[in-house]
Amino acid sequence: MTTVETAPATPLTWRPPAGALWSGRWVDGASTMPVHDPEDGRLLGHVTDTSPTEVDQAVTGVATAVASGASGKSWPPWKRREALEEAAALVLRRRERLAEVISREGCKTLREANGEVSRAAETLRLSARQTDRLTGETLPFSDTSRGEGRLGWYTREPVGVVAAITPFNDPLNLVAHKVGPALAGGNGVVLKPAEATPLTALAFAEILLDAGVPAGRLAVVPGTGSGAGHALVSHPLVDLVSFTGGHRTGNAVASAAGAKKTLMELGGNNAVLVLDDADTPAAAQAVVAGAFGVAGQNCLSVQRVFVAARIAAPFLRHVIAATEELRVGRKADPRTDIGPLISEREARRVEGWVQEARESGAVVHTGGRRDGAFHWPTVLTDVPADAKVMTEEIFGPVLVVEPIDTVDEAVARANDTRYGLQAGVFTTALDTALDIAERLRVGAVMINDSSDFRIDAMPFGGPKRSGVGREGVRYAVEAMTEPKVVAVRRGA
Repeated sequence: MTTVETAPATPLTWRPPAGALWSGRWVDGASTMPVHDPEDGRLLGHVTDTSPTEVDQAVTGVATAVASGASGKSWPPWKRREALEEAAALVLRRRERLAEVISREGCKTLREANGEVSRAAETLRLSARQTDRLTGETLPFSDTSRGEGRLGWYTREPVGVVAAITPFNDPLNLVAHKVGPALAGGNGVVLKPAEATPLTALAFAEILLDAGVPAGRLAVVPGTGSGAGHALVSHPLVDLVSFTGGHRTGNAVASAAGAKKTLMELGGNNAVLVLDDADTPAAAQAVVAGAFGVAGQNCLSVQRVFVAARIAAPFLRHVIAATEELRVGRKADPRTDIGPLISEREARRVEGWVQEARESGAVVHTGGRRDGAFHWPTVLTDVPADAKVMTEEIFGPVLVVEPIDTVDEAVARANDTRYGLQAGVFTTALDTALDIAERLRVGAVMINDSSDFRIDAMPFGGPKRSGVGREGVRYAVEAMTEPKVVAVRRGA
């Protein structure tokens, strides 16, 4: 088996001021937990393993800061806008530092990490622009006899304390997608980053404070899901929970949160339909790029492809050829296309799912190999309908290609999943594409593109197990604020 060469051990060039942030200051909690590079297991540092008692201190501190400025006068929208704009600029100025931390503690190549830094800056800029949309509108009291002699309006007010729980695969931009809109809406935020990638979150918090975000309105509590995570979402002073992760954890979050507002993005098992009039080579290239970026650890990754039988053979050849051109290697190597999974345990899980499919009759055309945390990009056909790689989100570099005879069959098979995040359709027939888009039960349909496309301004999420509500900056700001009505009775 080919192995991935190891690199010389080098320490991170940036270290957090402390292992956590709460009550307006950097602190080291009573316990710590290590952070490792998944590529080789090397220790990168330690952060606080926040206890439930410490989470209570963090939430109480943020709630107090929000309550003391509830009228908005202490941190009005124009100050929020300036702070978020400055944070966006600082993210770009500290690009090298952020990209290094993202890549070292996570699964992204350095090239992919640089792309995430740009995305996070854009997310913050979009968040800053939302501060002038918190004005609400006047209400039609004159449209009913009961409203005679009255006038009024509503404004959008912060919900209060937002608990943000973020995943490892986009440790900067998905944090920005929760924290940016929450702050734009005037809320306080308590962030629990993924256990594997807390350093990026701490680096981001440092930027927000340097940009002028009031320290009391932000806390970062690294730790485990069962410890810090459960204590956070179940805390009575938390008003809204924003979570991105798997649906099983989402169920646990919802149960612990109780009767709170929730926003949840819970992943997908995304399908792409390739019709017989599609540009076969172009579709194959897009599918490969959409399936194997970040080693498939992306909720938008292409997992299932249903291709018209007439072009299935040449399409498969193009997919295999493009896949075999991808280079698996060290994250810091600019030639690398595919880095490691977030842990060797996850790589073993993916390996097990592939082996299960193979034992049930699936054909492995390329890949199917593992070395430590690395799993080679894998293309399968003839996969049984009940195999995990067909029914569940694999979150790894595995692609299933299956021929279909009709458009109706393609739509039915694409919809035959408990998820509904995004999908792609390749065809030159616009009417057909629009008809398919109406019939697919997903949150977004990309025409002549893979499922793996998103701009940070669009509503993001999907039906079924893919989530609750929508992210995307504007839509998150709306969810993280509430209307307040003011009505005046004239002549009273």
